Amino acid sequence: MSAESQNPLEAPPWLNAPPLDPYPFEETFDLRHGPDLHPSLLGLLPYVGKWRGRGRGGYPTIEEDFDYGQEITISHDGRPFLYYESRSWLIDEQSQPIRPAGRESGWWRPVGDGQGDEIEVLLSTPTGIMELYFGRIDGLKIEMATDYVLRTPTAKEVNGAHRLFGIVEGALLYAHEMAAVGQPLTPHLSARLLRVGG
Repeated sequence: MSAESQNPLEAPPWLNAPPLDPYPFEETFDLRHGPDLHPSLLGLLPYVGKWRGRGRGGYPTIEEDFDYGQEITISHDGRPFLYYESRSWLIDEQSQPIRPAGRESGWWRPVGDGQGDEIEVLLSTPTGIMELYFGRIDGLKIEMATDYVLRTPTAKEVNGAHRLFGIVEGALLYAHEMAAVGQPLTPHLSARLLRVGG
C-alpha cells in the first residue's frame, strides 16, 4: 500500500501485534545484584549506589541561603554508561521537609583511551534546562564544566556551570558553581551524602 493511499487514522498491522512482557533487562545501583558493571565504568565504581544527605545552597540573586535534603541514585544496566537521578527538597532548622526542590536526571559516560579518565555528562531538569558537561576522572574525584547549556524559552537564564564530585571517607561530596541571571560562575550548592543502598 502506498503512503498516499494509507488512512492516517488506521493503525498498520505491526501496531496490532500482541502486547509485550515488561522490559526484560535489569538496571541496578547495587553491584551485588543484576548485570556486571561494564569494564569502562570501573573508574566510576565507587559512585554506583543510592546516596542521601543534606546540603546548603545560595546565590547572589536569592535572598537567603537554604538547607536541603537530597537523594542521588547512580545505576547501570551493564552498558558503558551510568544513569544519574537527583531529587532534593527544602528542609527547616529541624531537618523537616518543607517542599520539593531541584530535580535532574541524565547520563554519565566515560570516554577516551579506555582508561576512563574523561567523562561526558548530560543532565536535564524539569524546568527546561539541559547541560552538557565534559570532565575528568581523577581517582575518587570527578571535575566537570559545561560545554553547552540549552534552555527552553521559559527557563531561567543559566549560561554555565562547574561541578566537583568526590568520595571522601565513604561519603559522596560535591560542589556546584553556576553562572546564571547575569552573575559570573559563583558557588551555588554543596552537599555531603551517605550511601544508603548499593
